[in-house]
Order: sequence, then C-alpha cells, then structure tokens
Amino acid sequence: MARPRKPLLSTDRIVGTARALVDAEGLAAVSTRRLAAELGVSGPSLYNHFRTKDEILEAVADSVSALVDLSMFEDGRDWRTALHDWAVSYRAALRDHPNIVPVLARGPGRRPAALRLADAVYGAMVEAGWPPAQATSIGALMRYFIMGSALGSFAGGFVDDASAYDPADYPHLGQAHLLAEQQEKVDERAFEAGLTALLDGLALQYEQVRTGA
Repeated sequence: MARPRKPLLSTDRIVGTARALVDAEGLAAVSTRRLAAELGVSGPSLYNHFRTKDEILEAVADSVSALVDLSMFEDGRDWRTALHDWAVSYRAALRDHPNIVPVLARGPGRRPAALRLADAVYGAMVEAGWPPAQATSIGALMRYFIMGSALGSFAGGFVDDASAYDPADYPHLGQAHLLAEQQEKVDERAFEAGLTALLDGLALQYEQVRTGA
C-alpha cells in the first residue's frame, strides 16, 4: 500500500499556519523551529520560501490586509460612504487578528496588499477632489484611528468586580464593572461614534476645498 503523501509545503500554507499561531499565542510564538514542527517539515525547508522570521510575519500581516474590502472605492460610492465602509471592513479584519496589529502599524513597506490598500484610499480621495496633500493626510488619520481601535478593547479594560470602583475614590465609575460584559456593544458603539465625528469633520473641510474657502 502506498504511503500517504505529506501535504506539499507552500507559501500559503506557511503563512496560514503562522497566522494561526499569531492569533492563538501572539507574535512571540512564531519561530522557524515552531513553524516547522506545526507543518511537519524540517526547519531548513522553510528557507525555500522565507529567509527570516520577520519575512514570515510581514507575509502574515499582508494576508490580513488582503482581507479588507476595497470594492467601495470602485463601485461609485461617494468618498464619505466609501471611507466609512472601508473603515468598518478594515477594523473587522484587525479585530479578528489583533495580535498582528503591531506589525501592520509599521506601515505598508513592500507588502503588496497593504500597498494596494493605500493606493485605493489615496486614489479615491484625489479622484473625489481632495488635494493630494490632504488625501495623504486622510489616509494617515484613518489608519491611526482604525489601528488604535484595534490595539485593545476599551470596555474590556475594566474588571467586572464592583469592589474595584470604590465610590469614595471613583465617584463616577459606579457602573464600570458592567462594561466588560457589554464589551462588543460598547466598543462597536464607540468606534462608530468616533468614525462619524471624524467623517463629519472631513466633510466640513471638503466643503472648504470645493468652495475655495
């Protein structure tokens, strides 16, 4: 009887396994030795696809960038709606893979999906009438806001123990112990409120741009 063949080692398989490790255990869990063990291969075989651990993490980061929907910049949505919908999609991708955010926060570097993302946002803003310098600033501020929201949960940062919030010390935090159990709702509401405020401010600037004020 023929022996079962091992699955062929591929870039996609390495990246998928590394992403699962990062999701489950964080960036420190990724090493060539650990990846080789997870993949059932010898360590040196990984070097046929990636030269270093950093290259693997860059590829994992780019695989997450590739999850972000960019169709809103191509299907006729106005710039504000497109930015809103893109921000929601971007945050969803980061929320599902929060441990890779520190790598993404370094900027796109040479990562293809990240560069396509930056190109789509910048191109759509310029096409909508934003001056190039302001279009660049919009891309930057949106990235600050979205990545900041993905670095940690506001609501999840409060313990669910009412005794931690002695009214003598914290007279306004009497309900803070309830935040953790409402984490998703609180964080989603905060993100949407911040995104709306940000877009409202940009809309005012856009009117100034269009009228030459």
